[in-house]
Amino acid sequence: MSAEELLPQQRHRLILDRLLAEGRVIAVDLARELEVSHDTIRRDLREMAAAGQCRRVYGGALPMAPDHGSLAQRRTQAPTRKAALARAAVGLVERGQVLFLDAGSTNIAIAEALPRDFDLTVATNAPAIAALLAQRDDIELIVIGGRVDPHVGASLGSGAIRDAAAIVSDLYFLGICGADAQAGISAIDYEDAQFKRVVAAASRAVVAVATDDKLGTAAPFSVWPAEGVQALVIEHGGDAAEAEAFARLGARVLRAEPATAPARALRADSAD
Repeated sequence: MSAEELLPQQRHRLILDRLLAEGRVIAVDLARELEVSHDTIRRDLREMAAAGQCRRVYGGALPMAPDHGSLAQRRTQAPTRKAALARAAVGLVERGQVLFLDAGSTNIAIAEALPRDFDLTVATNAPAIAALLAQRDDIELIVIGGRVDPHVGASLGSGAIRDAAAIVSDLYFLGICGADAQAGISAIDYEDAQFKRVVAAASRAVVAVATDDKLGTAAPFSVWPAEGVQALVIEHGGDAAEAEAFARLGARVLRAEPATAPARALRADSAD
């Protein structure tokens, strides 16, 4: 069977295989390779996106950001890798700063790794992070309240957004679902995305911390453009092409030490 005779389901399978192998697909390249029209490929990608097989972006598609379940479930996943990321991320923290940490298992690890006696103020809408930091007398804690979404693990909604908008943080550690230099930072939950967008807009610097499975993926709801990210913290073996793309947009890219390494500093791929 020639390429142009492939059934839609067969094209979808081929496209999905290519997406998983290469991390993204470009519509014009697929149309040329499969010898079909650009409109046919756009329709294929639209149908695949509706089926939850990919996330459409300008000119092609990305893998869907992973959904690892509720916060309680996510906290049990890859704790050593997240701890390594956290050790790298807190290297950005300076004395006397105001930090904002929203919900996420990696942000919980960051809260646990915050340096002692730095005269920090930390704002959060995540009860799990608030519970950790409430035990520390060297941190001034601000808790954003309201209805708690148990899946996200955060206070969300109009009241939480209103209170968060009044906080101008020096560093916003943005909990992410997907991170891509083209698609930007994205979230799985709509209300969570709204909240994050408001906090990012009020912050002096946005820091995205991404495990390997989130880098180069996109979730349904856009949060923040890649060019608005001041620092990207990734795992030791994180995708080099994505790291370079973020760096070209102005982000300082930091790689964590290997997860098995002692709790030490970080390596910078690019400087401010």
